[in-house]
Amino acid sequence: MDPQVTVHGDWVSAVVPLMKLLCLTVIGLLLANPRVQIVPRATFKLLSKLVFALFLPCLIFVHLGQSVTIDNVLRWWFIPLNVLLSTAIGCFLGYIVALICRPPPEFFRFTVIMTGFGNTGNLPIAIIGSVCHTEDHPFGPGCDRKGIAYVSFAQWVAVILVYTLVYHMMEPPMQFYEIVGEGNEIQEEPEQISNFSRPLLHEAEWPGMVDKETEHSKTPFIARIFMSISGSSQNTFPDIDFTEEGTSAGAPNSPKSLRCLAEPKVVRRMRVVAEKTPIQHVLQPPTIASLLAIIIGMVPVFKDFVFGADAPLSFFTDSLEILAAAVVPSVMLILGGMLAEGPKDNALGIRTIVGIIVARLLVLPCIGIGVVMLADRLNLLVEQDHMYRFVLSLQYSTPSAILLGAIASLRGYGVKEASALLFWQHICAVFSLSLYLIVYFKLMSFI
Repeated sequence: MDPQVTVHGDWVSAVVPLMKLLCLTVIGLLLANPRVQIVPRATFKLLSKLVFALFLPCLIFVHLGQSVTIDNVLRWWFIPLNVLLSTAIGCFLGYIVALICRPPPEFFRFTVIMTGFGNTGNLPIAIIGSVCHTEDHPFGPGCDRKGIAYVSFAQWVAVILVYTLVYHMMEPPMQFYEIVGEGNEIQEEPEQISNFSRPLLHEAEWPGMVDKETEHSKTPFIARIFMSISGSSQNTFPDIDFTEEGTSAGAPNSPKSLRCLAEPKVVRRMRVVAEKTPIQHVLQPPTIASLLAIIIGMVPVFKDFVFGADAPLSFFTDSLEILAAAVVPSVMLILGGMLAEGPKDNALGIRTIVGIIVARLLVLPCIGIGVVMLADRLNLLVEQDHMYRFVLSLQYSTPSAILLGAIASLRGYGVKEASALLFWQHICAVFSLSLYLIVYFKLMSFI
């Protein structure tokens, strides 16, 4: 074991960083308190946009760019895989919670995805920044740079999951829609929320996502396609037009001459689903910063030109690093502003909320410890790198991603339920994270 990695007062080393973050969160909560409202909600939204478009990309670019090399990219392969593993295991636990707690039928998939998809971005960065700011942290030199680089390296996988798995899992169930009128128009039952009164939850982590609404965002699109395949949609919903643009149904050579070359119905519907998946929104400022950092870091000539004390652009990276220092306090102030709005009335039920919190914050971290230790025994991890193992374990320990609130608003499904669940999860996470940080720091002496 690395002699620099020693555990000095496990509980103090683990709890003090969280107390720092809690203080920042309480300050944000007081500033945004509806009774006082020293800082209005619009200001927090602007701060959120600054974090998303400026501070966070600067942080990712500076720390990931300095750390990444071709060799490191090959050695860090388990980080993105661990995001997939944690999400898959979490979804399985969510499925068990849904079977045991029996939420309302329309919230079955909601329960699964809220349990499965955790915060792999802003909150882990804030925790690592606070831990590394403590003098007696057990990670040695380069703590902040390595930790943020590892978290940033995993973000692109999480973003892809958001716009594929999470986006479709949060599709409104058929029960929220009904056919009205002779025109077979689909109307949604959930109440629409104006941009002016939109909660901070929808803008806290990924500003502007709610504005990327498409014609199928708030409709049970995939459900209608599958019902169309089975032939059961004729008596409920109008079938979806799958004809290609520019193709005339009355063309002289279309019906029979091209029938043998026609695309099978199942394949055609799968293609339509893929086309309607908003994967193009993956390229946002944080992911662009990650991509640029990886490209520059992997090319020695570019890296020497941008990073390092003697680099020609060192003044530029120093400026970005100054901006990057605003990420942690800004993120926690925004979280406090979000919590100040309080939990919303919801139809999820106390039993289901408790079940999701227990599965996400207590059971999943235990499983994560087993996964990381097993991977270490199989020599799948970077040797003698305790920050690497800490980040992997942290991916199992965080509450559900705040981003799920924005997805819920985008899809018009479970908005109040997501707000209430995220509120109570982040309250309980203060205690669960304290417990598991003590466990993680203690385990470092044995790994």
